[in-house]
Amino acid sequence: MSKTKILFVSHEMNPFLEISNIANITRQLPQAMQEKGFEIRILIPRFGVINERRNRLHEVIRLSGMNITVNEMDLPLLIKVASLQTARMQVYFLDNEDYFQRKYIFRDKDENFYTDNDERMIFFCKGALETVKKLGWLPDIVHCHGFMSSLIPMYLKTAYKSDPMFKSTKSIYSIYENCFEEKMAANFNEKALSGAMKPADTELLKKADCGKLHMNAAKYADGIIIGSPKIDKKVTEYLKDIKTPILGYQNEDEYLETFASFYEDIMEDSLATA
Repeated sequence: MSKTKILFVSHEMNPFLEISNIANITRQLPQAMQEKGFEIRILIPRFGVINERRNRLHEVIRLSGMNITVNEMDLPLLIKVASLQTARMQVYFLDNEDYFQRKYIFRDKDENFYTDNDERMIFFCKGALETVKKLGWLPDIVHCHGFMSSLIPMYLKTAYKSDPMFKSTKSIYSIYENCFEEKMAANFNEKALSGAMKPADTELLKKADCGKLHMNAAKYADGIIIGSPKIDKKVTEYLKDIKTPILGYQNEDEYLETFASFYEDIMEDSLATA
């Protein structure tokens, strides 16, 4: 049998960028799954605070040159890569001068939430899917960590639903504590539309805060993992009404084993319903 392929998508990962515990999880989890026999790839944004020279990033010419459409604008996507030699893993970085080449991550020097964080998210999520298409590496599972990756389950079930390259791909979304209180732009739900998507597909993204992003991802995901001891109460209530498989919060001593089993369960469910 061929190896199960898992794509990990996150906005942070040690040693490149650490904002929260997500960075540690997305460092340890891919390596552990690789050691268990899974085939893995990792995608994160190339934020301006990530030092290219120290981390030895270099552009992947054969993957760069794509344009990603956001709010009717075609924006260039650059792909860079770095290797974690001790783990025998490569990490791909999605870059764009307008969205990521800043001295700060999600807030400016005065702690104001960037008004275009919604567009940065759309660019990153679309870019992640287009990158694996250009790689010719088709994931069985896309495991999304953090709000920046939260649109991927939706896009897989809507805009990319008819794409033969993703016809068997399942998504898992890890829900963590809310990391911001602000709301996205008022027309975020309209900007997020892509391809043959309909307005109803992005209904939950109207006046979206972090909690609504989690709910929208949960609506479309094939599996949900609770990544923090405490999550938004509104999200908890929302999860009670969905039938998607949910893995409860796992402590640091057990999550690597239970995640592997959860991946296998999602794949078995996929085969059973095929």
